[in-house]
Amino acid sequence: MSEIKYDIIKRIGILSKSASGWTKEINLISWNDREAKYDIREWSPDRERRGKGVTLSTDELSALKELLNHTEF
Repeated sequence: MSEIKYDIIKRIGILSKSASGWTKEINLISWNDREAKYDIREWSPDRERRGKGVTLSTDELSALKELLNHTEF
């Protein structure tokens, strides 16, 4: 299996941090030299490991923002 390459283009922010030090973050990441997408996933404190996540295009992120703007919490 080939290694997955990634380049964090922009660190946007940390959404939460667990007691073990893992952080759930949103970043702009280019995966395997492709166009950068918005990415939400957990990262280990040393950044050597990452959890499963979700990637969103700019259009998908805009749609999510619109949905959240109309949601009561």
